[in-house]
Amino acid sequence: MTATSDLGTAQLASPDLLRSVFRRHAAGVAVITARGEAGPVGFTATSLTSVSAEPPMLSFGIGTGASSWPAIAGTDHVGVHILGEHQQELAATFARSGADRFGPPTAWREGPEGVPLLDDVLAWMVCRVAARVPAGDHRIVLAEVVLGDPTGPGRPLLYHQGRFSGLRD
Repeated sequence: MTATSDLGTAQLASPDLLRSVFRRHAAGVAVITARGEAGPVGFTATSLTSVSAEPPMLSFGIGTGASSWPAIAGTDHVGVHILGEHQQELAATFARSGADRFGPPTAWREGPEGVPLLDDVLAWMVCRVAARVPAGDHRIVLAEVVLGDPTGPGRPLLYHQGRFSGLRD
């Protein structure tokens, strides 16, 4: 018996393999926002990660072809919003290409450093961008938390198997 016969249906690395594996990985859903030259920008992210407690830092990924990338590439501050299970439509709006993400029914206000802050989220943070690290066709943005509010009501929104859903008890 060879080593490869023990691997069953293993596939060589490819974008499709990566997407297929991560469809099985349940992830929390966040929306990243920033002030752009022509107005607010934002996108749905499932790549949000806590990086450091001291200082408090996080990271997220963004494709360099994304409509929000030019604003994220040039801004000093971003908003990070943790969505609740009641916000599936909001997550879909910020994930949809060409959508009017900040038009009705999206409720938001301008926060510190001019960062757009979404209403009715589980938690939000305003972060100072510390670095943008090249990673293939994406950039990993490292950001230090400046301030935030973790007290929004509800339960977290998850992304799994290509769909938004809530926790099951």
